Amino acid sequence: MLQQPSDYNEVLQTCSQLGFTDWMELARLHSGEVSKLTDGYVNDKSHQIQNPVMDFMFTYYQFRPAKLKKWTPGAFTFLESAKAEHGFDPRYFTFTTEGAIADMKLFPAKKIRGLRWITALLEFSAARQPNFGCCGLHEWAMVYGADEVRHEKFPLRLSSSEIKDLVDSKPVTCTHFDAFRFFTPAAQPKNAHKLSRESMHDMEQPGCLHTNMDLYKWCYKLTPWVPSSLTLQAFKVACKARELDMQAGPYDLSSIGFEPVCIETDEGRRIYKKRQAAIYDDARPVRQALLYHLRQMEQVLTSSGNEIPVTETTL
Repeated sequence: MLQQPSDYNEVLQTCSQLGFTDWMELARLHSGEVSKLTDGYVNDKSHQIQNPVMDFMFTYYQFRPAKLKKWTPGAFTFLESAKAEHGFDPRYFTFTTEGAIADMKLFPAKKIRGLRWITALLEFSAARQPNFGCCGLHEWAMVYGADEVRHEKFPLRLSSSEIKDLVDSKPVTCTHFDAFRFFTPAAQPKNAHKLSRESMHDMEQPGCLHTNMDLYKWCYKLTPWVPSSLTLQAFKVACKARELDMQAGPYDLSSIGFEPVCIETDEGRRIYKKRQAAIYDDARPVRQALLYHLRQMEQVLTSSGNEIPVTETTL
């Protein structure tokens, strides 16, 4: 067990505290809520049932349901009577005779650069006006002129020629690099923006489905210092965004209960924009809460002499 830090009393004065019964109940409730959201997926995976919506949440986003179930209060909350046996990782938690805390002194130096990169990305995107004009064409650009498609077990809603006509007839205005990089080579030149990893701070905007999905990624990459309650909120937003993303895409997922949002029609685009705006509204408080927490973390690290310039994330 780690020794009590010399400035332990100072730590207690600057952080909140949770009694043993309180935090145990929060952990129980958190695990139960995650179970309701993910147990069906886990069961389907055990029977090799594909679901492009939820599969994405645990393959592209590499945070397994078991990890999502683990509760943490985040940094700046002291847990009375908490021990390593309760599931708190000694690499990141300082344990004392009174309890434990996710200690910023144990924050890995290799992640400091990534923390500052993420904070800057969120600040830039939060400051921009949301744009709801893409209408999900990024998913169609991923199959434009393709010989093979990613979800081959599900039929395409339109023929190859109809997909080509759709993408050719509408402006492709993707602002998210991690969506753009999956465009087919033929579709990439059609995008209104030249995107790269280096341009993410200049291009991210808060109306983008993928930008709002990625709030989940930034939360779990900084666990256990980001509260699991916030990570769960971000997960719920990401699930809604992914569902719309696939409903508006080229695949027919009606066989697994996802009716299409036909963005090739005026009515479909109207529905898409309305739902996209609702997801933006859901994501705003998550983004602001995450930014607040990351700024607190960065302030502690900077005051400790760990100031590092913003560069590409290494998380």
